[in-house]
Amino acid sequence: MAKKNIFTDAFGNLYFLKRLIIFVLGMVSYRRFNGFNKLKISGTENLVDLPDSNVLFVSNHQTYFADVAAMYHAFCAVNNGYLNSIKNPIYLLNPKVDFYYVAAEETMKAGFMTKLFALAGAVTVKRTWRAEGKDVNRMVDLTEVDNIMKALDNGWLITFPQGTTSAFAQGRKGTARLVKNQRPIVIPIKINGFRRAFDKKGLRVKVTGVKPTMEFKKPLNIDYDKDDAQTILNKIMVGIEQSEEFNILHDYDLELKAQKTEAELENDSKKKNMY
Repeated sequence: MAKKNIFTDAFGNLYFLKRLIIFVLGMVSYRRFNGFNKLKISGTENLVDLPDSNVLFVSNHQTYFADVAAMYHAFCAVNNGYLNSIKNPIYLLNPKVDFYYVAAEETMKAGFMTKLFALAGAVTVKRTWRAEGKDVNRMVDLTEVDNIMKALDNGWLITFPQGTTSAFAQGRKGTARLVKNQRPIVIPIKINGFRRAFDKKGLRVKVTGVKPTMEFKKPLNIDYDKDDAQTILNKIMVGIEQSEEFNILHDYDLELKAQKTEAELENDSKKKNMY
């Protein structure tokens, strides 16, 4: 573990400035999770005895910012002894500052609010498969990998292994390789209801009266020596409930595709018989 500076975080950001930003953003977003909508949190007892560093949280993703904002509330609450509750926002006066999250670089540079949110703990990366709404294919920037490892060495890190807000998208092996190499404690988080309650960016309340949920699960059982990247990725996807067995529409979709294919073959056969 790297030696910590008492004044700045792993990336040189002043702690007092991070505390101020987290407090302001926390107060602004508080009513979104405990007013207009009621966030239900469970499993934070699994966070109590975790070490201060090399802890990786993996989660499904439903909005750009509301997911992470809610996690900040949960972590700060636990940091002050409040389990499974964010009813008392006094926890924002003593936030967890050594907490980081992986975010797409283009998203965090989109405007003033996103740049401010980035100062709260973003580790920005350029997506290797997507940029500015287009498919791309580029190499991983090793500097970004070093930054992710630096964040783990100095605190807790949240990442979204699917790299998208689309439900049941396939996971990226980069997260599994990171786990294999860095050997962190891996805590799955399953969220639900954020997509319905907020717009895609997570900055605007779309519907009120929703009860989004956030479940912190027990650490994954990973054999860092024997498990390969695919095995680790499979465990992560099951942990965040984004593997195929959790997709209740998957079998239905397969059946529809099979029926469509069968109908197309039948039509082709009829056309051939006509000639």
